[in-house]
Amino acid sequence: MTTPEANMGYRLKRVFDLCIAVPAFVVAAPIMLLTAMLVAIFLGRPVLFRQQRPGRNAMPFTILKFRTMTQEVVENGELLPDSEHLTLFGRFLRSTSLDELPELVNVFRGDMRIVGPRPPLIRYLARYSSAQMRRHEANPGITGWAQVNGRNALPWDQRLAMDVWYVDHQSFWLDAKIVGHDPMDSSHATRN
Repeated sequence: MTTPEANMGYRLKRVFDLCIAVPAFVVAAPIMLLTAMLVAIFLGRPVLFRQQRPGRNAMPFTILKFRTMTQEVVENGELLPDSEHLTLFGRFLRSTSLDELPELVNVFRGDMRIVGPRPPLIRYLARYSSAQMRRHEANPGITGWAQVNGRNALPWDQRLAMDVWYVDHQSFWLDAKIVGHDPMDSSHATRN
């Protein structure tokens, strides 16, 4: 049974998400349009990459990103290995996180939040311990506690521990701190 406090927290986070996502979408719209055109030119269609990811309670949803890889195949029809069909342009999109701008649509839909654990590939679910599965007690986010505290430089177990820490400590103020995070300041990184 949902408590009134939890329901109020959900509504407050939803308002927070929309207060950031709507202006971000408006500001990013020209960048998104240019990126979409460049993806179409350099990588072809479709411009968007769609993939099933685990959301809240590990329920699948379709994440949207700009495509960063070619769809080239070898003679037997299988895709080339990632290292061979990730282009220089695709690497640029990933390194600047421009490929993630369409995730704002996922925020509008309610599949994702601005802040929450990043949604991994579904195939990783089988690898989680029961404690690590708790990361799915929150909606996934475009950014999160692990992202502002080291991102991919962190070992896998530490990233998952940070995601669980976020689930246990999530609040409007923590979300605001994560969104306002200075990427050059890692002094507040948790070791939980």
